[in-house]
Amino acid sequence: MNFDVQLVGKIGSMALIDKKSNILDYTLIARICSELKPGYVWVTSGATETGRLDYINRNGKELVGSPEDVKTDYSAQGQSILMSTYRQFIDPNYSVRQVLVEHQHFNDAQKREHLKAMLLRSIEQKAIPIINYNDAISTEESRRFEIQSLKADHDNVVECVDNDETATQIACLLKAKTLLILTSADGIYRDSTNPDTLIKEIGGKDVYEVLDNITECENYCNGASRVGANGAKAKLEYVKEAVKIGTEVIIASAKHSISDILSGKAKATRIGVR
Repeated sequence: MNFDVQLVGKIGSMALIDKKSNILDYTLIARICSELKPGYVWVTSGATETGRLDYINRNGKELVGSPEDVKTDYSAQGQSILMSTYRQFIDPNYSVRQVLVEHQHFNDAQKREHLKAMLLRSIEQKAIPIINYNDAISTEESRRFEIQSLKADHDNVVECVDNDETATQIACLLKAKTLLILTSADGIYRDSTNPDTLIKEIGGKDVYEVLDNITECENYCNGASRVGANGAKAKLEYVKEAVKIGTEVIIASAKHSISDILSGKAKATRIGVR
């Protein structure tokens, strides 16, 4: 099977934060950046939380206002910090390109093709795309209205509820060989309180069997790492779209290097046809 890109990777907000210091985990980001190269597309969460922590560190207090406005302001502040950090640590021989997407970029055929072409050009131009959902512009109310309007005329509508869905849609758009989702856990567990119950493989003889086994594993997933996150169950539901096109999905901890995860040296949950 031919693939257009080698890897679409995604890291979650909580995996990016040094919880002891309440700042970005610069060591972790530096390690990730050292492995990014042309042919890799990176989806990063963390703008809102990074902006929140930066605002608190500078002002000694949280922003006050409507949750929607506060999220917008934090996200706008955090985006600049995230991008400057990625630029600082990615190989200087490679260009870095920020790409902010919204649901409309996946639900409109012309915008999908424009986004796809730009991302594919990055490979030959030795550029690393860093993608995030555009929280600073897209409000929950407007997004909900737009999604409802789209569903009235279309069966399959991409909502981009969070960056797990965004990363999956990017993997499908680019026909990625691997979709890597980095979290604060080693993968999917039968019992989230028992590390010995890590599910190392969700496989099957064909796509249909894999999809059935993913659905079964969703029953083990409860809760999320933070308010507003959708948790492991949602991750499994989103990645089904990538599995359908033959992409291997890996869910693993951000504490491991990308190379160790891809080679199988690190613990992870691997999803795909055997």
